[in-house]
Amino acid sequence: MQFRSYMSLALEEARLAAMRGEVPVGAVVIDPAGQVVARAGNRTRELSDPTAHAEVLAIRAACAQIGSERLVGHDLYVTLEPCPICAGTIAAARIARLYYGADDPKSGGVVHGARVFSHPQCHHRPEIYGDFSAPEAEALLRGFFAARRRAGVAEPE
Repeated sequence: MQFRSYMSLALEEARLAAMRGEVPVGAVVIDPAGQVVARAGNRTRELSDPTAHAEVLAIRAACAQIGSERLVGHDLYVTLEPCPICAGTIAAARIARLYYGADDPKSGGVVHGARVFSHPQCHHRPEIYGDFSAPEAEALLRGFFAARRRAGVAEPE
């Protein structure tokens, strides 16, 4: 099977999140046959839920769709390096491959910061591929936060 990137769909979800006033992060879950199972963007503010990150929401929806807490053989595309919460969720769901866009030196949990998958307590480690559409993902994030600063809106901690 030839590789196909689904990052454009994750970027669409990130743009929709930004339009809702959410930090522009989007995620898409792909099944082993290459079909989109679920997609989501951040909704932490909208749902008043600190765990409503794009990755968590997409994984929850995909698990509900297939009727299992495990997504063995599934891929996850996300526009920003997952944080530790999301990395833990990815491991628990047994995602096979993680493709992400922009690095997150401040809050990342995969390549930066906690490096969740490198801990001996982590029972599942997906294959990890970074830098997918990173310039576009970074531009979305920079633009979002620049607009908030111009508007005098405090950035989330």
